[in-house]
Amino acid sequence: MDSLRYELPEVTIRSISVGEMDNNVYLLTSRKSGAQVLIDAADDLPAIQQLLADGASDAAADAQLALIATTHQHWDHVRALAGLVAATGAKTAAGTDDADELPAAVDVRLEHQDVGTFDGFELTAVHLRGHTPGSIAYVYQDPAGPAHIFSGDSLFPGGVGNTDKDPERFASLLKDVRERLFDVYPDATLVHPGHGKSTTLGAERPHLDEWQERGW
Repeated sequence: MDSLRYELPEVTIRSISVGEMDNNVYLLTSRKSGAQVLIDAADDLPAIQQLLADGASDAAADAQLALIATTHQHWDHVRALAGLVAATGAKTAAGTDDADELPAAVDVRLEHQDVGTFDGFELTAVHLRGHTPGSIAYVYQDPAGPAHIFSGDSLFPGGVGNTDKDPERFASLLKDVRERLFDVYPDATLVHPGHGKSTTLGAERPHLDEWQERGW
């Protein structure tokens, strides 16, 4: 199955689904430099290595995995992380408040609005507190089109992520999603979650009050 999802002017975005939880693994590759960032080394190291190889074919130069970025600490998002680090030597990044729970050392501990600069593109970290303490969404702003948000398990089509029926965690997550995503980015912005299909902020925005009312 072809992993290519978007051929943008500066990067390509590829994704695969791995493991029994159908986790999405995303790969951004600079079309000019070959710099790559992989988001969530969730499971199935051979499949992820094939994804990297497929992404390499999108670049005009030799590809190099610059960073393995993790959205949050949950087990189903990190099972291939240690193996991928061992195989590639790539640096890792995760939210500061989740970093100590990952199965591999974290080189870059991310705070809200930290910007990672790679050869050919940038990613902005958005801290979304609630699903886990250190959950991070990664935002790529396409200079020629809408932004792409890689939201982990914090935002899905139809609602925010699981907060285990904890009212405080739910309120925190919905507040951050409202203020840090919906209030910042326009309706055309694409949202790529940790499981399942992508959506747009415009498709979800009319339902924010419904989510607030139902409490999940």
